[in-house]
Amino acid sequence: MIYLAEADRVALRYLCLQDFEELTALHRESADLLARWMPGPPIVTYAAFEAYVARFDEPVHEGFLICRRDTGAIVGRVNVNNIVRGTHQCGTIGYSAFASTTGRGYLTEGLRLLVGHAFGDMGLHRLEANIQPHNQPSIDLIKRVGFQREGFSPNFQYIDGAWRDHERWAITVEMT
Repeated sequence: MIYLAEADRVALRYLCLQDFEELTALHRESADLLARWMPGPPIVTYAAFEAYVARFDEPVHEGFLICRRDTGAIVGRVNVNNIVRGTHQCGTIGYSAFASTTGRGYLTEGLRLLVGHAFGDMGLHRLEANIQPHNQPSIDLIKRVGFQREGFSPNFQYIDGAWRDHERWAITVEMT
C-alpha cells in the first residue's frame, strides 16, 4: 500500500475502487451511527461506490482513507471537498469513523495527517469543517486537531430528512 503520510498507528492513503468490499461493510455496520450526521444513505452498492469514487476524479474533490499501519484495515475516511484555488486555496472536509473503530483516537491521528497533507502536498492554506451542533464527538475531535469555531450556519445542509444547523470550524496553515 502506498501511504501519503504516516503516524504511529495510522496512515493516510487515497480511496480506490478496490476498497469496495471493506468500505461498504464498514458503512453497513455503521449505518445507525452515521445516519443522523451524514448527507445521504450509506454507500452499500457497487454502483453507489463507483459514483462516489468517480467524484474524486474532479479537481475540486479528493478522497482519502485512514488505515491502521499494522494491518492496513480501514478505520476512517475523510474527503476534501469544494476545493477552491487561486487566492483562497481552501477546502471543506467531511469525515467519518466507523462503529467498530470509534473511541480509539484513530481519526484524531488521521485528521492530523490529512491537515499536514492538505497544507503540504495539496498546497491548501485553509480547511473548514461544518458540524451539527449536537454532534459533540465530532466537535471534540475537530478541536483536538486544532480547528477553531468561526460561526454558526442555520439550515446549512439537508441531512436525515431535514435542513440542519451547523457550526463552522476552520484551521489555517498559520494555526499548525
